Amino acid sequence: MTKNYLFTSESVSEGHPDKVSDQISDAILDNILSQDPQAHVACETLCTTGQVIIAGEVTCKAWVDVQLIARRTIAEIGYTKAEYKFEAESCGILNSLHAQSADINMGVSRANAEEQGAGDQGMMFGYATDETDNFMPLTLDLAHTLVYTLARIRKEGQQMTYLRPDSKSQVTIEYDELHRPVRIATIVLSTQHDEGVTPQMIKKDIIEILLPRVATRDSRYGHLLEDFLKDPKAKLLVNPTGNFVIGGPHGDTGLTGRKIIVDTYGGRGAHGGGAFSGKDPSKVDRSAAYAARWIAKHLVAAGVAHEALVQVSYAIGVAEPVSLYVNTNGTALVHLSDAEIAERVGQLFDLRPAAIIRALKLTQPMYQETARYGHVGRTNEVVTKTFLDSDGNEYTREVELFTWEKLDRIEEVKHAFGL
Repeated sequence: MTKNYLFTSESVSEGHPDKVSDQISDAILDNILSQDPQAHVACETLCTTGQVIIAGEVTCKAWVDVQLIARRTIAEIGYTKAEYKFEAESCGILNSLHAQSADINMGVSRANAEEQGAGDQGMMFGYATDETDNFMPLTLDLAHTLVYTLARIRKEGQQMTYLRPDSKSQVTIEYDELHRPVRIATIVLSTQHDEGVTPQMIKKDIIEILLPRVATRDSRYGHLLEDFLKDPKAKLLVNPTGNFVIGGPHGDTGLTGRKIIVDTYGGRGAHGGGAFSGKDPSKVDRSAAYAARWIAKHLVAAGVAHEALVQVSYAIGVAEPVSLYVNTNGTALVHLSDAEIAERVGQLFDLRPAAIIRALKLTQPMYQETARYGHVGRTNEVVTKTFLDSDGNEYTREVELFTWEKLDRIEEVKHAFGL
């Protein structure tokens, strides 16, 4: 009897209505942080047919043109045509941002910055596995790559010119009893398209254009994609409903924070109680989740375990974590229990909110990029970003992205665990 099993993850493109909302919220956050790195921001966005509603709480020394930032973000995604029924220049935008609660601010702010309290209670998780080069679950990494590459093809405008911004992917992989990927069992791809385009036309282009480009990204699953196309038992399902002309915020209302599993580990590992987008780093929902990924990735990359799940929890207004937990799921490569591994992690990494913010440089305006194709498993790099001031004038600055993906303390971790 086979002991193999199937596991599935999904992703969505930047044109998905929930991701449109996430990107608007994070673009507003970035533009505020670019002028006031100590700002406190909690920004929520709802988008629907011809309408964007922005609400939340802000404490800052600078202000930005919220409407202009939202329109620019929508245009960058690709909603620039009237036939989409949601278009950057014509949609209505309602701004209901207001001042942050004094009670919450009192719990976070401290005279001694190092004792800054957590912005809320809650538990946050980070996860890493060695089944891919970027220490992410293969199902999710492939699902992200499919919709990301599809968006690149759309924006290049040379092939598959019928593509519209909204798309979704889902990948099912068969694993053996040792949790090693054996084959890709099913790929589901749904992409918004122009009138008159059939699923058969799209499927042909996915086989001939999309999948070959994706196969080059990671040598560990390139051959799995090649085998997938030859496997008579494998399924490639393209636009299963048969038509996907109506999409984006016109087809489905979008809301910030509604794709948290896409944002993190695709159902592998775990997720805490809060979403990320629109929140400044004083909110441990965001900063501590990034720190937990940073730790989990170090544990796996250093050879402590083949996979690691890290949980950290907080009480509002208290700097020190309430708990720290590590689960290697029986894959530890050191002669220590998971509790002993967690104890050493606690000695190595300062998980007070101010220390996390300092170590990962989280006051930078680095967040809009996280709002599409996952907050983790991304490339740490320095880029030049363009921002808008309160008068709508552009200015640029260099920003280091995805700092929690750096393995900058790998030697310390190896030394601590005798590796």
